[in-house]
Amino acid sequence: MAAGLIGGAALGAGFGELLRVIVEASKTAAMFRDNLEELASMLSPIEPVIKEIQSFNKAFDKEYETEQLVEIVKRGKKLVTRCCKIRRWDIIKKPYYSHKLLGLKKSLERFCQIVMQTHQARDIKEVLFETKEISVGIRKLSLKEGSSNENGMCNQVAVMGPCRVPEPRGKVLGFDEPLKELKVKLLKDGVSVIIVSAPGGSGKTTLVKQLCQDVEVKGKYEDNIFYVSVSKTPNMELILQKLLQAKDYAVPEFQNEEDGLNYLEQKFRQLAIIPILLILDDVWPGYEFLVHNLKFELPDYKILVTSRFAFPRFDDCTYCLKPLSDDNAMTLFRHNAFLQNGKPCIPEDIVNKVMKSCKGLPLALEVVGRSLCGQPVAMWLKQAKQHSKGLSILHSNTDLLAYLQSTLDTLDDEAGIKDCYLDLGSFPEDHQTPATVLIDMWVEQYKLDEDCDAFIKLHELSIRNLVNLVVMRKDDASEADSFYNDHFVMQHDLLRELAIYQSSFDPIEKRRRIIVELSRNNFPNWWSEEKQQPLGAHLLSISTDETFSYNWGYIQAPEVEVLVLNFRAKNYVLPVFMEKMDKLKVLIAMNDSIYPAEVSNFQLLYSLSNLKRIRLEKVSVPSFSTSSFQLKNLRKISLVMCNISQAFEKGTNKMSDNFPNLLEIDINYCDDQMELGEGLCDVVQLMKLSITNCHKLRALPEGIGKLVNLEVLRLTSCTDLMALPETVGSLSQLTILDISDCLSIKNLPTRIGELHNLSKLCMRGCSSCNLPSTITKLQHLKDVICDEETAYQWEFLKSYLTNLKVTVHEQDINLNWLQIFV
Repeated sequence: MAAGLIGGAALGAGFGELLRVIVEASKTAAMFRDNLEELASMLSPIEPVIKEIQSFNKAFDKEYETEQLVEIVKRGKKLVTRCCKIRRWDIIKKPYYSHKLLGLKKSLERFCQIVMQTHQARDIKEVLFETKEISVGIRKLSLKEGSSNENGMCNQVAVMGPCRVPEPRGKVLGFDEPLKELKVKLLKDGVSVIIVSAPGGSGKTTLVKQLCQDVEVKGKYEDNIFYVSVSKTPNMELILQKLLQAKDYAVPEFQNEEDGLNYLEQKFRQLAIIPILLILDDVWPGYEFLVHNLKFELPDYKILVTSRFAFPRFDDCTYCLKPLSDDNAMTLFRHNAFLQNGKPCIPEDIVNKVMKSCKGLPLALEVVGRSLCGQPVAMWLKQAKQHSKGLSILHSNTDLLAYLQSTLDTLDDEAGIKDCYLDLGSFPEDHQTPATVLIDMWVEQYKLDEDCDAFIKLHELSIRNLVNLVVMRKDDASEADSFYNDHFVMQHDLLRELAIYQSSFDPIEKRRRIIVELSRNNFPNWWSEEKQQPLGAHLLSISTDETFSYNWGYIQAPEVEVLVLNFRAKNYVLPVFMEKMDKLKVLIAMNDSIYPAEVSNFQLLYSLSNLKRIRLEKVSVPSFSTSSFQLKNLRKISLVMCNISQAFEKGTNKMSDNFPNLLEIDINYCDDQMELGEGLCDVVQLMKLSITNCHKLRALPEGIGKLVNLEVLRLTSCTDLMALPETVGSLSQLTILDISDCLSIKNLPTRIGELHNLSKLCMRGCSSCNLPSTITKLQHLKDVICDEETAYQWEFLKSYLTNLKVTVHEQDINLNWLQIFV
């Protein structure tokens, strides 16, 4: 009875207040006077009947369901108040608010009709029966008409289960900071879609559910928060039914999807006096159209999406949820692993080891914690030992494995995306892998035509949140030219472990990829077996630390096409068995120590006749011009943070003789030389030369003009480079020249005018560089990317260079790159 009394009283008081506000507003809001006077004339006769409805509630001790009416009256009052604040000069707002007032009028008109029918009833029992019917009509206020069939009957579908936001399971721990950050995004004006993106098990859904419990969020959206779990194969018809049923609207049979969306928009428009928040939980790739279809032009209407994938078209409004910090992870782990009233008897160091094996992933922390709750110390010790041995928690937690495995089920095997993902386990934990490493691997291993084809696969993995693609310096011009030296790949540790786990199902001799981590003189059993079978792997990754003895033993791996050597040492010995890898196409040797390593047996490479790409990091490189160093099929050399003092010195052979098919050389962060050796200039067939971030380099060899087939020359961020030699004028095939951030270059060479095929010149950060008069001869020059200080010189030259487009570069640097070389 109490609820009925309160509801009736609230309705009567609210209705009287609404009528008073409308009458007052009709006197002051001239822009909407006609609309308001119509409302007042319609509502005035109904006020006495409202009081009679209140008396029904009191007399019969029944709960009269007037919540929806109270809500409409309250929203009507807010709308009229807003109309009063619209000034004459805001005439552009009139159509919108006139439409809103018309909607209010229609809702109240239906209400008035229902109330008058009740007033005319004579029999008290009949009145009570009709009162129940009225409550249903009132709660379904905005439709109540339905679509009719040929016989004039209304076809409606009964739908169960409103779209209320479920409360988070259990206690939410560790999300204080993400909640603050996401709340700021949600309440920010001008943003209509927010994507919460992270790998499976990161707590996205929990975060959003908890956000909806926030006082400020609930205060803004009130009862207009709709929650839909989308999942892997969504059905738009069911989604529409759920959303309509959430407000007790009857659901007609729609002729098509568009009809249903239009109907939903109409209903949302009637609710939009209060802001609306629609939550689409767990949206999968290929279903982004759901977000687009459900975007309506309503004031302060927002869609909040959770997905284990990223959607590039919504990059600007994506919130990437990160793993929990150690402190928060420990709090969540303890909550699940120990009884709340019990005293833990597990040693702290054991607890810490097990917690760290979960890698900050909330799902893992909960699953592992619950599995160990109440277990004896021996079980904890077993879990900790597995972590110490490098075994993943996936080996002992099938529920967690199954959950993460579901993400891989969406990968396209035909496109090779899954193979690319599994290759990512080849690199050490917490390692920031250069995108160019993966590109080198995939182009050769999967026979791709261009580097950009491999980058597309990397991008696919990124939007699925299987990797995090970090761009050190955003440069669309470089990406357009398939130059990716500023791109790095990071991966959640559990996703890396999943890749390794997935690669280990088959017997060792049948695995497509083998990933081995060696320390001291400890080898896996299969490595040291006397009757060892030849390995069938196409990719072999071997990681060693500073304690490794380099007594490699011997394995047979004749099918290997990609060899990845991750090591940490001052002196390194290449594995002797690699000389028998006749099919090897890509060699990647990356040193993780501070200083470049001396490699004692480079001569092993000489027998690898099929080798096409070599990448060396932090290695002292021997001369490429010795008579024995001949690799006839080598197409690309990449040297990163290497000592190259000997690499390009002239020797007994020319580099072009040793590497007759070498087309690309990439030198990055090599700071041990002020000048490059003339031997580099012998590679006359070279088409791409990149010398970047070599800060001590002061001069290029004069013989660079001999590289007559060179098409791309990049010298980015060689900050001490004083000038380009005049001989660059002989590079007749050059189409791209990049001297960005070569701060010491004051003048371009006079002979630059002879580069008749030059189409793009990048010179960001070269504000003090002067242009010679011969620049006007570059008739094929189409694109210049420069700073604002230099742009005026180029604008003056447009009368000579009619096809020229000048782009002023805006600096966009991601400081995450500072971690890369630590």
